[in-house]
Amino acid sequence: MNIALYGTTGRIGRRILNEALSRGHHLIAITRDASTAHSENSNIEFRTGDVLKPESVAAATGGADVVVSAYGPGAGDADQITVAARSLVEGLAANQPMRLLVVGGAGSLEVSPGLELLDTPEFPPAHKKAARAHRNALAILAKCPFNWTCVSPSADIKEGIRTGSYRIGTSQLLFDEYGTSRISMEDFAVAIVDEVERPRFSRMRFTVGY
Repeated sequence: MNIALYGTTGRIGRRILNEALSRGHHLIAITRDASTAHSENSNIEFRTGDVLKPESVAAATGGADVVVSAYGPGAGDADQITVAARSLVEGLAANQPMRLLVVGGAGSLEVSPGLELLDTPEFPPAHKKAARAHRNALAILAKCPFNWTCVSPSADIKEGIRTGSYRIGTSQLLFDEYGTSRISMEDFAVAIVDEVERPRFSRMRFTVGY
């Protein structure tokens, strides 16, 4: 498949890139300046693009079968997460049929019916702005007129090992047998590429955990 990927230099995006390449897919790696990027892998094509601008999204994703966004603002304004979601929906509308997969956040997952993780007293204040931005982005995707999927990680996602095993949920936070909500970035990437190859969650959000 031709997979256009935003966020290729980020921790999650880099793992999605490697996972997809390991399965023989062709990657269109969209960066702010493709002239400075290079790879010896013939299955990577670099294109210049800005995920925050709909016209750039439309131009950079031409010819892709699916667009995956692992975009994150880093130390920048967390509200750009919402801007990116709106830009992707507007930009890809010009390139239909094309599927969109977006890496979301865990904050909007429910810990009990009607109570989202973001709204619990234990949720770290430093992460609230980003979590709200992800929740707003999900609301934008919910109104998307074409095929989309949002993939939320567990509450604790960090560098680990690729086991190839994970569990899937929809709107509720997943916990392992020890009561911990966790997933490695490597297995999160596995789940995303699995969904690219075998779509099961059209026009909805799902979550991944152990």
